[in-house]
Amino acid sequence: MMADVMEQSGGPIRPEAGRPAAQGAEPAVATPPPGGDAEPAEQQTGTEEPAAAARIVQIRQRINEIDNALITLWQERAALSQEVGVTRMASGGTRLVLSREREILERFRVALGADGTQLALLLLRAGRGPL
Repeated sequence: MMADVMEQSGGPIRPEAGRPAAQGAEPAVATPPPGGDAEPAEQQTGTEEPAAAARIVQIRQRINEIDNALITLWQERAALSQEVGVTRMASGGTRLVLSREREILERFRVALGADGTQLALLLLRAGRGPL
């Protein structure tokens, strides 16, 4: 799933300038797919109908904006979670607080179902590393 996407894309992405990098990631850079505008509209959108193709392009632009926001938020969350862990351990605390992890898993499960649990597990791993 998400791990497959990361592996296929060449690894994790770093946050924008001014934000701490999460686990040695690199800056997020949106690049158009090879071929760009040279492909016919039908190949880009899956339809020859001009109004439908135009709407698909608009929708995809918004999806790209959302994806960029999700990437930025993911990286910020991971960095903050890492900071919490470092601060807790430096003060003599435990590496993990399992009740907090269970709370996060439950919140995502309730909101998003089984996929939410998987998403929460990925988020937790990004912030604390593998168990």
